[in-house]
Amino acid sequence: MPSHAKPSLEAGLVALKQGNYQTAIAQLEPIASSQSNATASLQAQVGLVMAYARSGEVPKAIAISQNLIESNNPQVQEWATRALEHLTKRKKPDQESKNVETGFVAFDNSTPDSTPDSTPETPTLEEKPNDQVIETKSDDTPPMVPLTRLKATVALPPATAPLNGFMGSVTRTQAKLFGVIYWRQAQRARAWQPLRKPKLIPLRLLSAGTFIALFWVMREILKLAMGFINQTLVKLPYLEPLQLFYRDPTKLLLVVLVILIGISPWLLDLLLAKLYGQREFPKDVLNAHSREALRVLQRCCQQRHWPLPKLRILPMAAPIILTYGSLPRNARIVVSQGLLEQLADDEIAIIYATQLGHIAHWDFAVMSLLLLVTLPIYQLYQQVSELGDKISGKIWRSPVTILASLIYGVWCLLTGTGLWLSRLRLYYSDRVAAEITGNPNALIRALLKIAIGIAADIQREEHTSWQLESLNLLTPVSYQQSLSLGTIASNLSFESFLKWDTANPYRRWFTINNSHPLMGDRCDRLCQIARHWHLDTELHFSSEPSKVKRQSFLLQIAPWLGIPLGVLFAVFVWLTWQLAFALKFLNLKWIYEDWSFITGCLLIGFSIGTVMRINPFFPDIKPATVQTDDSLPNLLSDPSALPIDSISVRLVGKLLGRQGTSNSLAQDLILQSSAGLVKLHHISWFGQSVNHQDLIGRQIIVTGWFRRGATPWIDIQTLQTQSGKTIHSAHPIWSIFLAVAAQAWGAYVFLTG
Repeated sequence: MPSHAKPSLEAGLVALKQGNYQTAIAQLEPIASSQSNATASLQAQVGLVMAYARSGEVPKAIAISQNLIESNNPQVQEWATRALEHLTKRKKPDQESKNVETGFVAFDNSTPDSTPDSTPETPTLEEKPNDQVIETKSDDTPPMVPLTRLKATVALPPATAPLNGFMGSVTRTQAKLFGVIYWRQAQRARAWQPLRKPKLIPLRLLSAGTFIALFWVMREILKLAMGFINQTLVKLPYLEPLQLFYRDPTKLLLVVLVILIGISPWLLDLLLAKLYGQREFPKDVLNAHSREALRVLQRCCQQRHWPLPKLRILPMAAPIILTYGSLPRNARIVVSQGLLEQLADDEIAIIYATQLGHIAHWDFAVMSLLLLVTLPIYQLYQQVSELGDKISGKIWRSPVTILASLIYGVWCLLTGTGLWLSRLRLYYSDRVAAEITGNPNALIRALLKIAIGIAADIQREEHTSWQLESLNLLTPVSYQQSLSLGTIASNLSFESFLKWDTANPYRRWFTINNSHPLMGDRCDRLCQIARHWHLDTELHFSSEPSKVKRQSFLLQIAPWLGIPLGVLFAVFVWLTWQLAFALKFLNLKWIYEDWSFITGCLLIGFSIGTVMRINPFFPDIKPATVQTDDSLPNLLSDPSALPIDSISVRLVGKLLGRQGTSNSLAQDLILQSSAGLVKLHHISWFGQSVNHQDLIGRQIIVTGWFRRGATPWIDIQTLQTQSGKTIHSAHPIWSIFLAVAAQAWGAYVFLTG
């Protein structure tokens, strides 16, 4: 962009955001008429449409919209057609000029600019009994122009200030990755009937089950640790085992967990303040960012006779929010600085409303206990990893690396007890938030913007931060699902990307180990609420389910399908033995009298299923069929794909991830390609001179198998640098090793009893 045009475009958009429409018009008109930069001219014309409409010069706004209809870009034509339709059908020009929105959004975590006073006040909502209609108390009209998301070749300039729905500025790097995202800005309900009350029994049972699972896992880990310590003390000279460690810790652990639930708010206050710099968040500061958010909190708490939750803030650029506490009267709602800077007024309000849903359903108490238990373990893992990075000798570093990996495994195991509750509770909180505010479309935009903001934070830091990973279970959007979703918007529409989440018939099988539900599924449910209230929806999903061959899915789950088949085999063996024993043909009672042979049959079944899947899962990668970066959007948008499809890819990009001991298991490897971020799965192999951590931060070529699941990922075959260094990943080898080990173990158990 020429140097003389860039500041004019920036200044014009800043003036537009601040409501100085005449200044904006004066700045944007020369750029709109300039032929030197087509993209800048297009952006200036879009800004002029809003400036003219808001200043009452509707005929000029209509004239520019008519010019935009003649654009060569079909998406620009669609946007201009919709805007023109809205401009011409309004009867009152002054009302018309107030309601027109361009709805384009760009993001920048580094140079936020929030001017809440210039944003029209979001309607406050009055909650009524179930048999009455809920109505708004304000006359402010939400954005009315349904806009289509456009692919912009160049983003807005770096110093552009936020508009209504225009969240901050973009750097050149972010502009290249994200482009400019145009939102439909679908409206909110002005009057709506309350939704049917959901059945809370599944959520209640799952909350209790999560507590039991956490208690059981902690007890088994504690027993294992106490037994290991005593066995070590027995073998050491001059030392005696601790008699206390021979006792059953069940009752004591149960009492401790109950006490921890009660005092979790204050302990988490201390932990989050010490570890992540959490501090108090005054209400007037929240009011400056979102007037509606504070009104929603005050109104809902007053109606339910709760004190206002204590507000906290984390100095994080990534947009997250979480709630912890044991009772509604001691609940805390923690928001990051990035969320306040990247979301609009109504979006901040409805995200806060989701946290009220967690408090109302009481699931936040169990999740608080889970966070309280896992956070110190994760901090120990972080400290041990940093200690390992300071050790120069490889011999001394190896034990520390193994210890850090074991601690990380314990953290994953404890966190895994809350995965199901973490997924289910978000459906309930989304529903509550939509009903409180009457604005499900704002929640859709908020969730997508959070994903984009998290992806931007990972790109800027070039790794997944400690905060994102350790707090992930309580956040509204997972950092794993944000990787591709948050960076694909400039190459693919949200509807196309999320179609897999709504149309694939086997999609829910691939969320078993996910901490958050499918984003497309959540957005689709919110769209259903919007349609129930006769609203246009922010996203438009097709209702046709994708056709997936059942044989492909059965082959996908073959290892796990082998387990029940192993049970059937065990039953067959037992019946055969009984018949042989009755006929006095064969007596194997000495082998099968303890029924342990069933375990052997299960292992054999798992091994057979794994062997059946190896070849389809890791086919030969042929240069003639390999897919490149340009094909990635198409791969992500295929709603019928399964991980078993094993699409061969060869992508070029930058390798991101944590360096050092903390990434010894390759748990944080991400490819930053021209099409977006993709999660990488790597299994190290012994004897390689180059380690995967040596390539982090460098340009690489990834060859492997692309898999479309709940979180898209690539199983690596090779990582290659421009200088020729190559790392091989041993996925097929380890799969064969696992199958052989399971087969050998199963045969041993089967034959020896």
